[in-house]
Amino acid sequence: MKNLHFLLFAFVLFTLSSCSVITGIFKAGAIAGIIAVVVVIAIIIWIISLFRGKS
Repeated sequence: MKNLHFLLFAFVLFTLSSCSVITGIFKAGAIAGIIAVVVVIAIIIWIISLFRGKS
């Protein structure tokens, strides 16, 4: 089983260029960051609306 994981890792290592791997990582990170910022802003707006709605 360990040999299978090693062979799979070696296959991925040799078939993907490092630039495409890094590009994919940064794209995923940027998308996750944008989603996190939008969620935090939505939560802040929701909390503010709770306080304004009571008065």
